[in-house]
Amino acid sequence: MPKTRYQPFSRRASAVTAWALVALLAACAQTPRVGAPVEDRPIVGPNGKLLSPSPTVAPVSELKLLPGAENAGKPGFYTVKPRDTLIQIALDNGQNWRDLAKWNSLGNVNLIEVGQVLRVVQPGVELSAGATTKSVLTARVDAPRQLTSPIAGSASIPSPITPISPISPVPVTPAVVASKPPAAARDGGDDDVSWGWPTADAVSAGFDEQRNKGLAFSGKAGDAVLAAADGRVIYAGSELRGYGNLIIIKHNAAYLTAYAHNQTLLVKDDQAVRKGQKIAEMGSSDAEQVKLHFEVRKQGKPIDPAKLLPAR
Repeated sequence: MPKTRYQPFSRRASAVTAWALVALLAACAQTPRVGAPVEDRPIVGPNGKLLSPSPTVAPVSELKLLPGAENAGKPGFYTVKPRDTLIQIALDNGQNWRDLAKWNSLGNVNLIEVGQVLRVVQPGVELSAGATTKSVLTARVDAPRQLTSPIAGSASIPSPITPISPISPVPVTPAVVASKPPAAARDGGDDDVSWGWPTADAVSAGFDEQRNKGLAFSGKAGDAVLAAADGRVIYAGSELRGYGNLIIIKHNAAYLTAYAHNQTLLVKDDQAVRKGQKIAEMGSSDAEQVKLHFEVRKQGKPIDPAKLLPAR
C-alpha cells in the first residue's frame, strides 16, 4: 500500500497566504460600494426653536423660520394647517380676511404656509394666557375712528375730530335730531341685531354642528337670496372650497352670516347692505342640487340660525 505524502506545514501556510493576498487585491481593484448619503437635518419645533442641534447643522441664524413662529401657541394667533385658506381662517375667527392680510403684512393673500403663525386679533389688543380670541371679541369695544377733512386749495392735511366724551353730554336743541346709534352701541350690544329670513323657500335641512353648520333651503335656480340683517359684505367670490359662489356679511363685531351655492352674486366686497336686500340668486355651485346654505357665526363659531330668525 503506497504511503501518503504530506506537505510540510510551512508550505501549506504559504499557499493559503498567497490565495488570501490574491483575493484582497481583487477586492481592492473593484469599485467600492457607498451607502446613501446621510444628511443631518435640524428638527425645528412649532415655536421655531431648534430641538436637536447637531455639530454638522447650519447655524440657527441661517435656518428659515416661518413668519410669526415666535407667536406660536399664544392667544390671538393661529398656526396654519394643511388645506387652510386665509378666507376660511378669517371666517372661523369672525374676522375680515382683508384685516388678516393687513395685520400679518401678507403680500400675496393666496400664499400662506403650513406652520406659519397668523395674528387673528387686531394689533394692540393683547390677550391674557387664559383668554381666547372669542372672549376678546366679546369684551372689546372698538375705539372711535378719527375723521379727516381736506383744507380747500391745499394738500389734504388730516384734522382729527375728537369724539365727545359720553361722560359730558352736549345738550341737544329741539332743532337737532339725534342719529340712531349703531347696533353694537345700543343697550343690547352685539346681540341687538334685527334678523330676517334669507329666502322665502322652505328649510330642507336643519342645523348640525358636525355635518351641517347652518340651514339648508331648497328652491329653484334664480330664487332670491336676501341679506338676513344690515351689514357690510366682507367677501363675495368662489375661492372657499365646498361653498361655491359665496357671500359673507359682517353685521357687527360678533356676527357674520354666510350665503353659499349661489348662481349669481349681486353684491361686491365692502358694499353696505340692508336687511331684506336681494344679494344673490339661488343656484347649485359646488353642490349636487339647487339650494341655499345659510350660516350664522358668532365670534367665528357656527350657531343655529333658527334660534335667531323670527317666526314665519
